[in-house]
Order: sequence, then structure tokens, then C-alpha cells
Amino acid sequence: MNLSYWEYKTWLSNTDFTIVGSGIVGLNCALHLKQRFPEAKILVLEKGFLPQGASTKNAGFACFGSLSEIISDLKHHSEEEVFGLVQKRWNGIQLLRRTLGDKVLDFQQLGGHELFLEKDVPLFQACRNKRDEINRLLHPVFGNDAFHEHPNTFHFKNIQDKYITNTLEAQLDTGKMMAQLLRLVQNQGIIVLNGISVQDFSDDTSHIAVSTDRFEFKTKKLLIATNGFASQLLNERIKPARAQVLITKPIQNLSIKGTFHFDEGYYYFRNIDDRILLGGGRNLDLKTEETTVFEQTEHIQTELEKLLKEVILPDTPFQIDRRWSGIMGVGDQKRPIVKQISEHVFCGVRLGGMGIAIGSLVGKELADLV
Repeated sequence: MNLSYWEYKTWLSNTDFTIVGSGIVGLNCALHLKQRFPEAKILVLEKGFLPQGASTKNAGFACFGSLSEIISDLKHHSEEEVFGLVQKRWNGIQLLRRTLGDKVLDFQQLGGHELFLEKDVPLFQACRNKRDEINRLLHPVFGNDAFHEHPNTFHFKNIQDKYITNTLEAQLDTGKMMAQLLRLVQNQGIIVLNGISVQDFSDDTSHIAVSTDRFEFKTKKLLIATNGFASQLLNERIKPARAQVLITKPIQNLSIKGTFHFDEGYYYFRNIDDRILLGGGRNLDLKTEETTVFEQTEHIQTELEKLLKEVILPDTPFQIDRRWSGIMGVGDQKRPIVKQISEHVFCGVRLGGMGIAIGSLVGKELADLV
């Protein structure tokens, strides 16, 4: 692109901090940098016309991990690591609430329920047997026992007769969250440029030379917050993970309220605007879903609709209104990667599908590295 003198001078010259990615992490990072360095020129680059990866495409769960998910994590992480992960999720959600406010977020603490299909008897029994142990482990985080058994009050079908409920889990409006974050950032004089894809960068003694698909420029510090797309710029242990979602048209007299999980968190649904939003199924084809392509597959979408018909809305007619997908960042560890790459380059990535819970905190930790 041919940039005029005015364009380069106003938007791209004398840049102190450049953040790649305008999702939850990137925008929170920008806000905290502005608090620490009020006179700094901060630039946020986003390749999408909206925040691209998962920040505007998630289900809006303010969650800490279902009981079966935590039990699964304990197979690959120590108790201390799992405790730290849940603590970070709890602290991150409180930071998000302080930053934006519950009213703006449409934050509703309706509780989160884990359902177990009829065939999942061993998983259900394992969770019942481990519930007291997990409650003791996490009691210092929540201040009380988080997980309780709950009857099937919403009359789902083809499931075990009890849920395991976390009364502290909540839901929020993802669109309102991101719109308010953008407003706060722009009100601070932080520049956000959309439709700009960072392709490469090189580290010099005093600055970073950044190449995009439209122009080149220099910045004093570069902070990468692209989560599922991070492997395109960084050599870190992170890979993309696509999550497919659908939402129904409004359903008259819908009584289902709350957030719901099953199959170790691989499926999740909630109520929103008299609709049911349902996502997941990545475990049906993990390799195919290890992609940065925003598409849906017939296999997973068919399974999602089957769950709506047979479990969630078995006696209620419904129509699908919209389908979409988002790209998460995952790895062999659930812990996010927040680190200094070189003298002038930093990253905050691999949120493991917990962007709402930990994104604000990771953004702050990324800013604090500088």
C-alpha cells in the first residue's frame, strides 16, 4: 500500500507498543499499558474486520471447568497446577467484571450444570466419587464447596437423573463485552486498525520492524496476542482448535436458564434471548478441527442437531437460525503462555478455550512483562 506522509505520521510513526490481535487479551493488554504509560503511543492490529479468533465467537460462559474436565486435567497436571488454573480463571473473571461492570456484560450467575448422557454411567460415577475430593481441593478458591448434585429440573431426556452443578458459574453477552472493551480502548486514544495481517517481524537493537500485508513500520515493543493463530508468528507449543456453534430461532416459553456442559466440557449450551446456543463436538474429529479455517462440518453440525432433538429440546419444535465457528488456541498444557520472546517481543497466547475466564488476566500479565 502507498501510504501518504500524513497516514504514516499519524498512525504508524513513533509507535511505542504494537499489539497483534484485538481480542480479549489484546484489548486488556492495551488498557493496562495505557495505565502504566499514559503518554505512550499504542497501536492494535487486527486481521479481521472484527476480533477474529474466538473473542466474538465464543458461547459467553464465565466458567471455571466442569467437574469431569477438572478430573481429566488431574490426569495430566499436578493438583497444584490444576488449583492454579482454576484460581487464575476465578481471578480473571473478577477482573473482567471490575473492568466492565456486570450490567454492561449482562452478567448472570444462573449456575452451571454438567449433564451425563445415559451411556456415560462410568463418567457419572467417577464424578460422584471424586466430587468431595475436588471440592476440598478448590475450596480455597471459591470459599465454599463449588460442586453439588442437582435434580433434572429442566427435564432433559436421555441423561442421568442428576446434574452436577456449580452454583458460581455464570453467563454473559460476548458482543456487549467486546464492544465495551473496544470503546474503552478507543476512549484512551489507543489506535485500533482492522483488516491488517501481520506476516513477519525482525528484532533490531532498538526496535522491531513489522511487515504486514499492507505496509511495513517500526515499533519499540511488539506484543503478540493472537491465541489460536500464534503459531503463524511464534515457535511455541500451541495449535489451533476450531469450535463449531449453532443457535436456534427464538423459542416460545423457553424455561431453560443457565450454562450446561457434558462430555468433559467438549459440548456446551446455554439460553440467550429465548434461544438455545449449542457448541462443541471437536472431539468427534480432533485432527480436522485443528485448523484456522472458519467453516462448519456436516458431521459435527449433525451431531449438534441430534443432541438438540434427543436431549435438550426433545419435546419442543425448533429451527436453526445461525451457525458459525471460532478458533481457540490449545496445547499439551492448559497453562497459558505469557512470556518474553526477545528483548522487544512478548506474547500472551494459548488460552485453552477459557478466554472469557482468563483473557483479562492474561492481558494484564502480558502488559506487566514490559
